[in-house]
Amino acid sequence: MAKLTFYGATDGVTGSAYLLETERATILLECGLYQGSREEEEANNEPFPFAVNKIDAVVLSHAHLDHSGRLPKLIADGYSGRLYMTYATSELLEIMLKDAASLQQRDTEWENKRRRRAGKKEIEPLYDIDDVETALASCDGFAYGQRHEVAEGVDVCFRDAGHILGSSIVEVFINEAGAEKKLVFSGDLGNSYAALLRDPEIVTEADVLLLESTYGDRNHRPMDETLEEFENIIEQASASGGNIMIPSFAVGRTQEIIFRLGELYQKGKLRHQAVYLDSPMAIAVTEVYHRYQNVYNSEDAAALQRDKYGSLHTFLPVLRYSTSTEESMALNKVEAGAIIIAGSGMCTGGRIRHHFKHNLWRRNAHVIIVGYQAIGTPGRALVDGAKVYRIGGDKVAVNASIHTLGGFSAHASQSQLIDWVNHFKQPHPKLFLVHGEAEAKLELQRKLAEQGWSANIPGSAESASF
Repeated sequence: MAKLTFYGATDGVTGSAYLLETERATILLECGLYQGSREEEEANNEPFPFAVNKIDAVVLSHAHLDHSGRLPKLIADGYSGRLYMTYATSELLEIMLKDAASLQQRDTEWENKRRRRAGKKEIEPLYDIDDVETALASCDGFAYGQRHEVAEGVDVCFRDAGHILGSSIVEVFINEAGAEKKLVFSGDLGNSYAALLRDPEIVTEADVLLLESTYGDRNHRPMDETLEEFENIIEQASASGGNIMIPSFAVGRTQEIIFRLGELYQKGKLRHQAVYLDSPMAIAVTEVYHRYQNVYNSEDAAALQRDKYGSLHTFLPVLRYSTSTEESMALNKVEAGAIIIAGSGMCTGGRIRHHFKHNLWRRNAHVIIVGYQAIGTPGRALVDGAKVYRIGGDKVAVNASIHTLGGFSAHASQSQLIDWVNHFKQPHPKLFLVHGEAEAKLELQRKLAEQGWSANIPGSAESASF
């Protein structure tokens, strides 16, 4: 029998890692970073709870760090096999892991300065750029819908999950004792109303199913209402004459916002002089998106192709890249007529804080929040009505208008998750809910029970055989 052990994303939405052991092979699905509080992130420094050198293959659903961010550590700790993913994921992974290594190096240097002053032992970063390069050299990319052997008796096929570029639903075929069993891992399923990407592919058969539950307890605001509000905010900001600042996640969210601004431009409803993408990481990711338009949904791809060049650049001709620090700082002189998209998505760092310092005090400025803001983050403080924004030792009065849009999610909502699951034929596969907060998993479990499903909620290090 095969055995599946749940080592991550059991108590929350980060640190995804699931170990599959068969008669002839050991496969690791995902190897994600724990993200959140300092206590939660301390788990990244713990030794892996399995024998790294016994793993035969690693399979990755997509490039987000909560699914991929510990891969260099896995290799540094002794893994010498291959990493399997889609082609687009392998390109995004290079951008994300190099950025993660750079941030870890910077954070470690700051921490060691503090430790030296306190006479404490210095620490090492979780991994460095050499570990990242080794990981990247181990990547094997594949197209959607192609079945490949990744270890003895184990084949994998990637299906489009529609979450971010290259994201996949992973089908794992296990051949034991002359019979084939099938495990399906949903990865992160996309929101079918999001821009650019296709809807998650339908899968109908499995023996075991791992289902993400990020939004298992709620549905998103309808997209048509979100887009109407987005247009109204843009028009209001245009009338006031100030700049618009949009803190945005570099992968997925930024590209959707560019496309939505392009839609307004094409309708003649965007009067701003320029849209600045001020995030080196988001710029690099956007270039990858340009190269993979073959996986866009047909409607949005057709909209882009009305121009002979067919790209987000030509769809939004006023889009400008700010790559260097000097170009970013030059935006300080722009007092009106600009839309500035910059990281980080929760305003915890990055160039958006620099733009807040120079704009939040202006009464004609606007901030559009397009992503989830965790409790304790500067972005959440703005959403909750903070009157003062702190950056370093400076205090900036918040006079700008703060707008929050809740419909731009890259995750499937509760109803979308249930609809996707209900395509599986009877008898239902053995179902496990992962990658969700406790409340989300429990509510999704209850809703699925109404549909005739018996969903299991595994604990950390819990195993199931099949």
